[in-house]
Amino acid sequence: MRYDFIVIGGGIAGVSAAYRLIEHGTVLLLEMEQHPGYHSTGRSAAQFTKLYGNETIRALVRLSESFLLSPPAGFSDVPILTPRGAMFVGSASQKVALNEIKNMAAHEKCRFHELGVEDAREFVPVLKPEAFDSVVFEPESTDIDVHSLHGGFLKAFVGQGGDVICDAEVLAKQQVKDIWHVRTKSGSFEAPFVINASGAWGDVVAQRANVHRMGLTPKRRTVILFDPPSDVNIKNWPLVIDADENWYFKPEAGKVLASPADETPVEPCDAQAEELDIAYIVDAIERITTMKVGRISHSRAGLRTFLPDKTPVVGSAPDAEGFFWLVGQGGYGIETSPALGELASSLIVDEEVPARFIKEGFSIEDVSPERFFN
Repeated sequence: MRYDFIVIGGGIAGVSAAYRLIEHGTVLLLEMEQHPGYHSTGRSAAQFTKLYGNETIRALVRLSESFLLSPPAGFSDVPILTPRGAMFVGSASQKVALNEIKNMAAHEKCRFHELGVEDAREFVPVLKPEAFDSVVFEPESTDIDVHSLHGGFLKAFVGQGGDVICDAEVLAKQQVKDIWHVRTKSGSFEAPFVINASGAWGDVVAQRANVHRMGLTPKRRTVILFDPPSDVNIKNWPLVIDADENWYFKPEAGKVLASPADETPVEPCDAQAEELDIAYIVDAIERITTMKVGRISHSRAGLRTFLPDKTPVVGSAPDAEGFFWLVGQGGYGIETSPALGELASSLIVDEEVPARFIKEGFSIEDVSPERFFN
């Protein structure tokens, strides 16, 4: 069957691009699992913060904020962003890291407060006073409802006539007379444009099309959930994160979600939590707080896929006409998805960067796949 665009990958990158492209033609979204968003997107503990990532990432965050705050009517039945706050904590030896966070906040015109130990413990009373020295508090950081965001993109896409086929791992692709022929486990399809939004499998998909790989590295990230102390109300706790991002924890559905912020390079896979990483975060929680991690009610792992410069690649492959890259979002894919979907669609359809991106100081050279061909 022939389409105008085929998007490979049903995670947040793929659905945000498909959501934009359906306005310009027929679109097929291919997902290799039984349902979209199975891997990284569905396992994300996403937080919206302006104090994360390099300058390119932060520009994409700024460009995504208005959509996340006020999505189109009918996009979601609940707010995408809900108040949480983020508290970056550090010991005396981490003052450099905390100063970098403050400088970043000033650059981003992001409100922040410096807190002393006792002030921080007013917010999160389980913190051990001897475990940290000072805090940078970002009050406007929020939780992201990943399910509603991903589901909103997908619902709107299907509602406008987009097609979704699951259990459709791409086995081979071949370009014949400007048309890509894509063979999957669930059939063969054709389109002049193929968008590679397949996350950790991005280089695998490229290799099967004889397209130059980008050098993607999937990295495992572990999360555990456990019960908070029975005498403590955790509902309004902020995200608490180590200044050097060695661990973090926050409330989630009445439990404490915690992570060792691990970044272990792995092959593309259905990632599972490893005992060593679980032990590390349990130790960190019990060193930093008065909480005791008893029974772990749930553990999971996801893949955050990075390029060498920790910046996504968005653009047409220099060596393959009609093959478009949208990968390498790393740990920033959820909060940058509105902007990246818009950017990808504009580059594919209009062959230009949206004017508001340029006004924000965004440089397309920073995300171009050509930077890996020099």
